[in-house]
Amino acid sequence: MSDFATVLLGTAVALVLAVLAAAVAGKLARLDGATYPAAITRAAAAFAAVVTLLAAATAALATLAR
Repeated sequence: MSDFATVLLGTAVALVLAVLAAAVAGKLARLDGATYPAAITRAAAAFAAVVTLLAAATAALATLAR
């Protein structure tokens, strides 16, 4: 597998994970009684948090790999 394909696959998996976390956060917010705008805000915050965490983990692993 080429390096480009590996990066592309990793990015796709990371985005799917982030979207899944956002969907779960939004659903849990709605089940807790939050309004739709509040649930979307919580979902967006969860998405951003997961993407940030994955970026930090990738940077740390890239540093260790050198």
